[in-house]
Amino acid sequence: MGRIRNGIVTWPLALLLLAATTAKASTQEEPETFEARAVRCGEVLTRNTRLTRDLICAGTPIPALRIAAPGVVLDLGGHTVRRAGSGPGDTVGIESESDSTVRNGTIQGFYRGFAYSASAHLHQVALVDNRVAIFHTGGSGGFLLTDSRVSGSLVGFSSEFDATSGSLDIRGSQFTGNGLALYVDYHGTRISGSTFTANETALFCYSGNVLIRSSTFTGNASVADLTWSSSRFDNCYELIFDNSIIANNTAFGTPENPDWQAFDFQMRNTWVMNNGEGLRLAAQTLDVRGNLWWDNEGGLTLSNLPDFEPVPQEGPVRNNRFMSNRGDGLRVLPGSTPTLSNNACQNNTGWGIHAPTAIDGGGNAARGNGAGGCVGVVCAP
Repeated sequence: MGRIRNGIVTWPLALLLLAATTAKASTQEEPETFEARAVRCGEVLTRNTRLTRDLICAGTPIPALRIAAPGVVLDLGGHTVRRAGSGPGDTVGIESESDSTVRNGTIQGFYRGFAYSASAHLHQVALVDNRVAIFHTGGSGGFLLTDSRVSGSLVGFSSEFDATSGSLDIRGSQFTGNGLALYVDYHGTRISGSTFTANETALFCYSGNVLIRSSTFTGNASVADLTWSSSRFDNCYELIFDNSIIANNTAFGTPENPDWQAFDFQMRNTWVMNNGEGLRLAAQTLDVRGNLWWDNEGGLTLSNLPDFEPVPQEGPVRNNRFMSNRGDGLRVLPGSTPTLSNNACQNNTGWGIHAPTAIDGGGNAARGNGAGGCVGVVCAP
């Protein structure tokens, strides 16, 4: 589903792994009382518990385990909670009704692997081959995922439509081989030190805000699904990439929604490399600075949001390098008015910069571009 050309994606990924400092959540201290035992399917937990063996449960609507008291820590002890049988049915692996922590094990094969309605923390948990790995059933509880893996799911994270809000915090985790890795509804989402690989779509921002820091998106069919509604309801209001890598993906958007559309978009100190197409971005405000766009099938194209009465796009685009992309390095569609400054464009097959309505902030440079240097701003060679 992705492209690798001359090994170009390997060394920046290694660089990120060496340079990025993953934010690690501090795990809860070992409680004084911790009951280690072989639990039974359908059991309700009200005290700290550690599993002593795998738990294999037949598919029923009753959760394999349910946490029903605040502050409970469930330590899986390296074991697996698994659904027996050929299909997930209407089943839940572990359901948390109160603030809780689940750690150190695997949840596998359920319709919903882990469901929560209060604040919850998963630490060092592998959620494997569930239809929906993590599901927020209702309320405004915060969710924290640390040092975990989500793979083989139709959806990695999702929530009850129009019934949930709160925070979603993902640190040092991997989302691999899922249909849709993250469905973000009314959640303030923070992703750091995490990897999204070989998913059909890594992110669907239906609403809320998403901050991505020191993370990697590689080998996905689509990086994100971001579609704007002119009613200004149910939109992705803020998407931020900081110190990250977007490399070797087939496309930025989905086949149905190829453009990224968000109210505010920010990208800083990020490498965008060897992707199967360019990024077409519509936003009202933006801040794009210090990024490298190298060897993509297209560069960066900026435009206004498709509102009934479009507001001219504005914000700085500065200190970026657009190198060896097919098509223009940077294109600004008429009507958009970002301020372009100190961008370097070299060896793109189209124009270095084509921006007839942009504001010229000075310091832009272009050399060796197939169609020419710059339109709309002055570029030095």
